[in-house]
Amino acid sequence: MTYNSTLLRLLDERGYIHQLTDAEGLDALAAKQVVPGYIGFDATAPSLHVGSLVQIMMLRRLQQAGHKPIVVMGGGTTKIGDPSGKDESRKLLTSELINANIASIRTIFERLLTFGDGPTDAIMVNNDEWLSQLGYVELLREVGPHFTINRMLTFDSVKLRLEREQPLTFLEFNYMILQAYDFRELALRHSCRLQMGGSDQWGNIINGIELTRRMESKELFGLTTPLLTTADGAKMGKTAAGAVWLNEEQLPAYDFWQYWRNADDRDVGRFLRLFTDLPLDEIVRVESLEGSEINAAKVVLANEVTKLCRGEGAAKAAEATASATFAGRGVGQDLPEFALPTVGLSIVDALVGIGFAASRGEAKRLVAGGGARVDGEVVADEGYHIPGGTELRISSGKKKHGVLRPA
Repeated sequence: MTYNSTLLRLLDERGYIHQLTDAEGLDALAAKQVVPGYIGFDATAPSLHVGSLVQIMMLRRLQQAGHKPIVVMGGGTTKIGDPSGKDESRKLLTSELINANIASIRTIFERLLTFGDGPTDAIMVNNDEWLSQLGYVELLREVGPHFTINRMLTFDSVKLRLEREQPLTFLEFNYMILQAYDFRELALRHSCRLQMGGSDQWGNIINGIELTRRMESKELFGLTTPLLTTADGAKMGKTAAGAVWLNEEQLPAYDFWQYWRNADDRDVGRFLRLFTDLPLDEIVRVESLEGSEINAAKVVLANEVTKLCRGEGAAKAAEATASATFAGRGVGQDLPEFALPTVGLSIVDALVGIGFAASRGEAKRLVAGGGARVDGEVVADEGYHIPGGTELRISSGKKKHGVLRPA
């Protein structure tokens, strides 16, 4: 379909569109007026991870196209737990911890969106404002008649848990009702017309559209992005070492930069479209690089994403650290460090101490597999003793590096 609105053209060109509830209706609306649109984020940790970045970038695109982003923090829904894509129930958090998480998460949005009181300025709201005010009987009477158990049982998030015979609590079962109520409330409070989200949220989005149509006779729209995985099928935002957090406090800038630098060759063009503001013609040029030149494209990707999420200074420092580390014996300033005693220590203790292995057993397996290096030289003997008194580089595989500095 050829879109007339700047919004849908931008989202389409960058690869964000998977499903639309009414493409023609939303296209016409976005071409004639400012469209407030929202995405919800639960506050289960002090930071979101890379898996949420495509959604944050969608709000950025919304604002770039002249519309109003609404960031909905799930202070209320975090107390319940979204069963979508989950194999087990979420740990319940206190209100104090949820609020602290929201305050921490806000920092990434402040980097990527412009907040204020203008017609296209972003706002952040907390759904606890209205959800915690709902009386149970009131919710049953007003909202309950618009949901059927039959239909709710057809949702993938519910079906998958039941098919695997994994518990789905009544608490979680109510999540989809509360999310639908969010869309209705945002339509009334902030004239919100659009909800966006990942493809796993399609059913929840449809619920909100239908609930608002039945209760308020308002026409709303939904848009989802494709399920985002890397070229090898891995889920975005997860690595063997854990989540790739967006906030500096949860993940150093160098490790964040290195995640993008290590992207699969096949993902570079797609990631540049989704996660950077580089012009499309420049992306076409960069992604056409072949052979060893593709590494230059990956550096561009790492720099651009890190610049957006952590700032230009962090991007430059991370690239400089990588250059120093991979140029030979140099060690960059942003690498993880561990104090090297004067008497030295074993390679096993060094790998555990710097965090490249969770246990001595894991460190020994790393050494036995040829994955441990000191100053670029493979250490194959688990009894190897690293001498003290000098600064050394320690590596796990080809992509994880650290510094042993004299204590």
